[in-house]
Amino acid sequence: MRIVHVVTLLGDDGAFGGPASVATAQSEECAARGHEVTLVSLWRGGNRAPARIGGVPLRTRPARSLLPGRFTGLMHPLLARDLWRTLGRADVAHLHTGRDLVSLTALAVAVLRRTGFLVQTHGMVEPRRRIVVRAFDRLFVPLLRRARGLLVLTERERLALARVVGPDGPPLLSLPNGVRPRPRSGPREPDGRHPEILFLARLHPRKRPEAFVEMAALVHRRMPQARFRLYGADEGMLPAVRRLVAERGLRDVVTYGGALSHEDALRALSRAAVYVLPSVDEPFPMTVVEALALGTPVVCTDSCGMAPELARRRAAVVTDGSPRALADAVHEVLADEDGRRSLVAEGRRAVEEAYSIHAVVDRLESFYRHARCVDGRCGTSQSEESGCLSKQR
Repeated sequence: MRIVHVVTLLGDDGAFGGPASVATAQSEECAARGHEVTLVSLWRGGNRAPARIGGVPLRTRPARSLLPGRFTGLMHPLLARDLWRTLGRADVAHLHTGRDLVSLTALAVAVLRRTGFLVQTHGMVEPRRRIVVRAFDRLFVPLLRRARGLLVLTERERLALARVVGPDGPPLLSLPNGVRPRPRSGPREPDGRHPEILFLARLHPRKRPEAFVEMAALVHRRMPQARFRLYGADEGMLPAVRRLVAERGLRDVVTYGGALSHEDALRALSRAAVYVLPSVDEPFPMTVVEALALGTPVVCTDSCGMAPELARRRAAVVTDGSPRALADAVHEVLADEDGRRSLVAEGRRAVEEAYSIHAVVDRLESFYRHARCVDGRCGTSQSEESGCLSKQR
């Protein structure tokens, strides 16, 4: 099949987070299976956009801010032309969509080109009451309703999207995120002299980097040799983080390294003795899956969408998110060698059985085969095709 993935933004700083990682992982796996795949996006970063990502051709334009908002107003006038040409040749399109100009343009072009398409919103589309959002939705929601299916990660996202698109919207299809399993090796021993505890996320209030610093202060009292690193684009919390580091006397043990490219982020995860994600209401954090695949123990909060499954499998330490609980969990992972080894083994097993990109794309291929059948182009009527997808919810 000729498959086009569209995501709002790629770059060498990983600023767009999970949606960018998911789009590239899915594209690469589809290409590895022999499909003709193209990835279309804006690009922002210190380096020029590559021609290919993991063997997948990349069609991109420099990101320009045409409207206010960190991602909402990003666009480039020539990207619309790229989308018109690329989607016109596609059998099916996979649109990684939020409330932004790139997503709106991709949806409109797919409808005009009569290209069957699926939409994956990554938890970015929920009911909103602000006037500007309601005005945007007058164009956005009718286009969403033309999708052959909406891909959802969690039950919360299912309910939110159902409220946005209404009872006559497209089928809501469950699809987890996935990563490529790493080659098996023995559990990596942390550096006993200076074990590194990692925060890897945007410095945004929902990610709670200040809770990570408070946790670091508590762990440091019990394990003075531990070191703590924060990586991620600043979205307003860096001054508070630096102030808290100074107040707690942690300048020598807590450092901030800025935003990382995806490859550098994987290296940071691989080096870490523990990965801590203190954020709340996180639908499906790709950094957690990537840490598990790399054999790095994970500490997260019980509001993470993956928490019930990880807790059931004993593949991560799930806490209530308080600094004290996070600190106790980190101390336990570092102090209990047998427990750490078990976490690593169960984390890798969870990736292989539930969060592997192979299993995800197995399911995607089935969705793609049905989504390409629009207006009888492959012998299936719209009503029949919609019914086929509905059976796979």
